[in-house]
Amino acid sequence: MHTGHTGMEKFGYFDKLNGLDHLPHWDGEPCRSIQASEGSFFPPRDLTQKDVVYIYDKDLCRTLPLVYREPVEKDGISADLYTLAKDAYGPPNENNSCFDHDHYKKYYGLQNISPCQYGAPVYISNPHFYQSDPQLLDAVEGLQPDPEQHETYFKIQPKLGVPLEGQVRVQLNLLVEKAPNVMATKDFRDFVFPIMWLEEGVSELTPPIRRWIYLATVFAPTALPILSYGMILTGAFAMIYVFVRAYKNFVFTDDPTTELLEMGRRSLRRGSHLISNGQHRILHRDSYILLKANGGTAMVAPSATDAAEADNTVGTESNSSSSSNNNNHLLHNHNLLHSHHHLYIQPKDQSLLAEEDSPA
Repeated sequence: MHTGHTGMEKFGYFDKLNGLDHLPHWDGEPCRSIQASEGSFFPPRDLTQKDVVYIYDKDLCRTLPLVYREPVEKDGISADLYTLAKDAYGPPNENNSCFDHDHYKKYYGLQNISPCQYGAPVYISNPHFYQSDPQLLDAVEGLQPDPEQHETYFKIQPKLGVPLEGQVRVQLNLLVEKAPNVMATKDFRDFVFPIMWLEEGVSELTPPIRRWIYLATVFAPTALPILSYGMILTGAFAMIYVFVRAYKNFVFTDDPTTELLEMGRRSLRRGSHLISNGQHRILHRDSYILLKANGGTAMVAPSATDAAEADNTVGTESNSSSSSNNNNHLLHNHNLLHSHHHLYIQPKDQSLLAEEDSPA
């Protein structure tokens, strides 16, 4: 079986049949050829651009040519309609003359297959002698050819070469000849007697196979371009976004150090704000550091809060006597001196300086 590895012209065709590369029942070409499909796969027409494909029927011991007619649709899937060639069974031509036999009269639409039927005078045609010589139809009664019921056809997906629907319809006929020496048949006339006609093929695909074919031939050709263009646009927008961001930051600026300087200024502003807040907390903190002193007298450094309170007292009580205020301050200082045992007092934000011991 050809898999299409070397080309799609023979995709799905037999390479050998029962170990033979030809049909042994016939003498010449193309009747001996086995270059045909068994019905599962055909060369895809979209790739080969050929209008004729072949199918092999083992009961007929030959290949049958199928000719492209028109595009059709099956279950929402596009397909190509192929029908049996009108001259497949005759009249004799370069494609079927090798099927002829010297012992029978050649009719249009009738073919001898006796070599593969053990020599029996069996002939094949379309059912009800459809597309056959009118003499064959006139020789019998009750036959009504109808292309809808009696024509061989295939609906093949042109991209995959998979048949979506197909029927092979064949009629078996027996050649009856006058035998004057046989008492039972001496009055018979010569004619082709239709025995039966049969139909084999597929009308519907199974749902899983039909689903996969639909995805491969209908959905994928539509979704793939949309997905491809969508990915291209997404990538383009991403590149534009990165380019614009880089342009705004530092790649194409006039001064490459501008961004760095701005970052430094922001850092300095944040640091200055923290230092200012720390100093504010230090200046308003009412705490003191005690230093050892040697003398019997000491001076008190009031805090910022005490100074503010003193200013407020002076402003609001201007009518009070200065002598009373002085006495109150002296009493307050005297108490501080006795409570701290002659130690100097300084605010926390000044330097810690220890005085040397000196004589009184």
